[in-house]
Amino acid sequence: MHLHRESMLCSLSVAMVLLAATACSSSHDGNAVADGPTAGPAKGTITWFANQFGPTDVDVRKTLITAFEKANPGIKVELEQAPSNSDTFRAALTGQIFGGSSGFDVYNGDVTWPAQFGKAGLALALNKYFPASYWKTFSPGLVDSVTYNNMIMGAPLFTDHAFLFYRKDLLEKEHLPVPTTWEQMQRAAQKLQQDRLVKYGFAGQWASYEGLTAGWTEFAADAGARSVNQAGTKATVDSAASLKALTFMRGLITKGIAPQAITTFKEPQSETLFTSGQVAFERNWTYAYADANSPASSIAGKVGIAPLPTFAGQPGPGYSVTGGWNMYLNPHSRNIGASVAFIKWMTGAQAQKTLATAGGEIPTNASVLADPTVQASNPAYPIAAKNKLRARPSHVVAYPQVSQAIYRNINAALTGGASLSRALSKASSAITSALGNSGL
Repeated sequence: MHLHRESMLCSLSVAMVLLAATACSSSHDGNAVADGPTAGPAKGTITWFANQFGPTDVDVRKTLITAFEKANPGIKVELEQAPSNSDTFRAALTGQIFGGSSGFDVYNGDVTWPAQFGKAGLALALNKYFPASYWKTFSPGLVDSVTYNNMIMGAPLFTDHAFLFYRKDLLEKEHLPVPTTWEQMQRAAQKLQQDRLVKYGFAGQWASYEGLTAGWTEFAADAGARSVNQAGTKATVDSAASLKALTFMRGLITKGIAPQAITTFKEPQSETLFTSGQVAFERNWTYAYADANSPASSIAGKVGIAPLPTFAGQPGPGYSVTGGWNMYLNPHSRNIGASVAFIKWMTGAQAQKTLATAGGEIPTNASVLADPTVQASNPAYPIAAKNKLRARPSHVVAYPQVSQAIYRNINAALTGGASLSRALSKASSAITSALGNSGL
């Protein structure tokens, strides 16, 4: 089950309902959540509201609960099955928490939710319950992705990265190195195309949807650009660095390296093109490596995995956006002490090793990800340990509208429907409007 793919499809309508509720609710504000109640003793029963993750044949959640209860005999964890559909899951969460429900204590949530949930009072800030040293155990970039107004709104449970998947057999045949820059990848792709070894050089997710916001964030970061400033107060997408990134992306299409149809591709379309042997390089998420080496793939055994490239002259590797899910604390929980103990254990070494080796998820704990025995369990893990991470601009409350402004206008530029400079200008205006409407 690839949760990040479902989370990318989370409808803007649900998010906008949340924003509307935020504006109307004076009892749920970020300052109140930041000054949360005292934790209390770590004992008793708590409920974890979570959808299934990891392999579908084994419920790793139950494995983790059993191990936690053995290590913490004074605490019992009841698992409440959350809806598998992200829209339904989010709607259930917001409805219950806004209604004052304490029916669950800890819940899983998407990496793009912290600012929205923090502003709306849908989660307790965790700063108060964990020392600064705790947050240093996570891989660099992850804590930033869950921070809103200096409040850490969630604990990263597992993450997902983007990688460059490539035809290692073809690179070896042509004596080409694994590219470390986008320019190098372009040259290698063109060489393989010229020699008629592949039809296309590159595939990614460039349709007008959340996946393009992710891909754009990576290219922009490689060029030194951001779509919103780090304070979350100003649109910065209309810049020379952004233009460099967008020019390169559009060039992959006009030069025939990427198919014209890439502007309609989501994950399944780019993966199908790659696993059918028609493309040399693909940007995709962790799961794509296993899919490319499955019996259904025509290139099984011929696939390599590497960090995404960066632009020439920039320190490598390139940036990957952060995907995955966090653990959040219900502000109405009646057992914060036990909930905090559960979150701490789930992000600690034992649980994170189980998540990695039995669950197939990239651990958020840096020491676990660096563990050679963990890395040996999945070819993606040694690469993930080297990745540089950049969050999408989800540190702003109006993230759904900001993301929409990005992917609609970047897609328009990639299709040729708008000039590159015009697309960036329109994206900037739309982001500025979204930030203003959110009250930031």
